[in-house]
Amino acid sequence: MKLVLFGPPGAGKGTQARRIQEEYGVVQLSTGDMLRAAVKSGSAIGQEADRVMKAGQLMPDSMMIEMIAERILQPDCAKGFILDGFPRTVKQAEALDEMLERLGKSLDCVIEMQVDDVELIERISGRFSCAGCGAGYHDHFKPTRDIDICDECGSGEFTRRLDDTAESVRARLKVFRDQTAPVLPYYEAKKILYRIDGMADIDEVTRRIKNILLATANLS
Repeated sequence: MKLVLFGPPGAGKGTQARRIQEEYGVVQLSTGDMLRAAVKSGSAIGQEADRVMKAGQLMPDSMMIEMIAERILQPDCAKGFILDGFPRTVKQAEALDEMLERLGKSLDCVIEMQVDDVELIERISGRFSCAGCGAGYHDHFKPTRDIDICDECGSGEFTRRLDDTAESVRARLKVFRDQTAPVLPYYEAKKILYRIDGMADIDEVTRRIKNILLATANLS
């Protein structure tokens, strides 16, 4: 199974990727995690990535593709992988396809988790968590049973991510729409793009993703 999960920040890609990983034994690949692991390993590509980042420069597409190629050849990716956060541009998508073809592989599908911007802003901007145990809550959808008291541990201290404000979410959505969404027609033309409602119940989203995987990746 080789797939890309596509959608704006907060669409739930991470949650669904973890569920797919647990059920099918594939590996969720985040470019951010791969970069940090490469730097920590001290490999040639890791040393070069460290130099580029310390210089405040963007990682060249060629380096990202090389890093992904190196990663998917590792034994734990034998059953496949889920790319989350890559590709972000048509150029990256083309380079990814060329690299996979070179390795005798190809993507089974690209799944876009479609969202309603207004609902997504409300979903993200209302999130908060317990500072003590990390339990997650929401102002409207999942408030604490007792005001200012964690249901799980009884703590009265809570935190919110600094970038979970409505203004920040709007800005992130705009970046996604302007810069990343043009990748979708590329995969649509290749007939491997599937769209699902990312605002549906989490279990329903999982069910729809599994149906797509059963149809495209020859799973049982």
